[in-house]
Amino acid sequence: MPTAQAQLMNGTDLARTLIDDTARRAAALTRDQHVVPTLATVLVGDDPASVTYVRMKQKRCERAGLRSEHVALPASTSTAQLVDALGVLSADPGIHGILLQHPVGDHIDERAAFDAIAPEKDVDGVTSQSFAAMALGGNGFASCTPGGIIRLLDHYAVDPAGMHAVVVGRSPILGRPVGMLLLGRNATVTYCHSHTRNLGSIVSAADLLVAAVGKPNFIVGEDIKPGAVVIDAGYNAGNIGDVEFSSARTRASLITPVPGGVGPMTIATLLAQTIDAAEPQTTAGE
Repeated sequence: MPTAQAQLMNGTDLARTLIDDTARRAAALTRDQHVVPTLATVLVGDDPASVTYVRMKQKRCERAGLRSEHVALPASTSTAQLVDALGVLSADPGIHGILLQHPVGDHIDERAAFDAIAPEKDVDGVTSQSFAAMALGGNGFASCTPGGIIRLLDHYAVDPAGMHAVVVGRSPILGRPVGMLLLGRNATVTYCHSHTRNLGSIVSAADLLVAAVGKPNFIVGEDIKPGAVVIDAGYNAGNIGDVEFSSARTRASLITPVPGGVGPMTIATLLAQTIDAAEPQTTAGE
């Protein structure tokens, strides 16, 4: 008798739908207000992976009818210089969203850099104000990967209310904010990290698991509760996630593949939030 397989949560198709809607909104803004929504990307240094990510985001902008403006800064850029550059972009009425590609280098105070972005242009959801909004339910943008995860859950009719959600990872742009968003949806949230003891037993109690630790195949299927929803937000060399997919799929009810799950939703959410930022900025300028 064949083993049951979890349903795949297809982020690629959902992202395409979201980008199509974003393109429609961008066209309407350009037609009605004569404004082209613009995303500024800022890159410090020339790390090959970061260069590739930025170039990919620029291409997606073009396909969706958004303009992208790129600011390339040398690896020697100081915190003060980066903060100044972000301040200039924040004050520019022609820029509607700002993305600071991270990491920015160990010599830079990343938090100071993030918080130099005007909150109304923080379409990547990285400022302290945006995190406060995710935690407290105020106005602000969600971090793009957590925001994409919530969109995926909604699309597949997964209501976190009452679920025990376990988040493995506590980064300020993924683990921590996704836990806050799930808490806002009335889930009971447990955070796990490198100092967590008996991780397997905690994971096995999760109705909803978000793996965001950045270690390939870190979570194995035998630790997953039968019927759990598994969100693999990891992406490691060789297109490998943080969850051992083959074994997890025989235990979960829903699971995101890597690639094709969370990743496409991250960029789609970034573009959608750029339009979300552009619309009120354009109205305010009338």
